[in-house]
Amino acid sequence: MPGQAAGSFLDRILADKREELERRRQKEPVEVLQRRVADLSSQWSRGEQWSLVKAILEGPRGPHAGGKRIQLIAEVKKASPSKGRLVSVLEHRALGRTYVIGGAAGISVVTEEKHFQGSLEFLYDLRVSLDGYYPGGRPALLRKDFLFDPYHLWEARAYGADAVLLIAAILSRDEMASLMQQATEMEMECLVEVHDERDVQKALEAGVYLIGINNRDLRTFETDLAVTERLRPLIPDDRVVVSESGIFTRADVERLADAGVHAVLVGEALITAPDTRLKMKELLI
Repeated sequence: MPGQAAGSFLDRILADKREELERRRQKEPVEVLQRRVADLSSQWSRGEQWSLVKAILEGPRGPHAGGKRIQLIAEVKKASPSKGRLVSVLEHRALGRTYVIGGAAGISVVTEEKHFQGSLEFLYDLRVSLDGYYPGGRPALLRKDFLFDPYHLWEARAYGADAVLLIAAILSRDEMASLMQQATEMEMECLVEVHDERDVQKALEAGVYLIGINNRDLRTFETDLAVTERLRPLIPDDRVVVSESGIFTRADVERLADAGVHAVLVGEALITAPDTRLKMKELLI
């Protein structure tokens, strides 16, 4: 069972996710998801262009291409426990197309329902929409949620994800390794999120290649970019590193680029911007 600290935001979210898991298993058994994945595989062959790692390292702005220093993973998110609703109506399909046009290397889709007002339907709609608008050339789609069960990965794939977020704080090393293996077999990548030194050690022991440093403490929801600056030196240079949360300005991105990350994941700053494309331009250094 996922570990947690008593009384925290994370506790409540995980308790709700466990209840939700049982409801969803009854509504859509894993066998149904497996058949759906099989049926969709002929239409949704993954393709190298949908690799988040490849987009970060080898995209037109990535280090392997000699381009600018840092990539952008743009997030589709309606609300958060700390800020409440960010927009009254989330036009997720239009937002996804804006992210593609603006040069995002990946699109993170928050699917947690109760606390973030997300939905797996957002993920599915974006997959269908972007495949239709940009066949063979869209960014990778990341399911961002509090995932701890193999069923969650079947859900992610069945609803169109190319990658999933795993949170080190709620998984043991063996659980993490097992889910990563399952994801690989399902042709998905894993972005493993860490927040402290213990998380980093666990992720490295599990063989994680794509690591996200979350500047937000999921137990208090406070953010501090210094978390990335403290943890980045602990991660070997042969890993791909993303900084997440609390990123609002070009100065923030410059600071994180100087810390040595390969990409930033930005949600609130883009969702609340009067002009999303202009905000993306500001953040793409």
